[in-house]
Amino acid sequence: MNERIKELRKALQLNQTEFGSRIGVKQTTVAGYENGTRIPLDAVISSICREFDVNEDWLRNGEGEMLIKKTRNQEIAEFMGDILKGEPDFRRRLIAVLARMTPVEWEMLERKMNEIANEP
Repeated sequence: MNERIKELRKALQLNQTEFGSRIGVKQTTVAGYENGTRIPLDAVISSICREFDVNEDWLRNGEGEMLIKKTRNQEIAEFMGDILKGEPDFRRRLIAVLARMTPVEWEMLERKMNEIANEP
């Protein structure tokens, strides 16, 4: 498991301190997990899987894919949850504007997005 924790951390492009802070442990603890001198508790394994959407079978046994595949609806729900939890910013203002749009405005927006997407 130590090698998979390191592989995950590197795939996420996090250093040991950043990785540890996301799961509630110190950098030295992450280093211990990665070099095999410490074994993560079940609670830590659960935190890793929950925080980073990791397949627990992969983390524990090396079986299956590293990350859990999310549906589009799950991705949207997570995105919206993050927006609602955070401070008001451009993303929140944008969602508020989208929520008030009429069907005609949605059609105009779709045409404009198609136009932009087709430009080199």
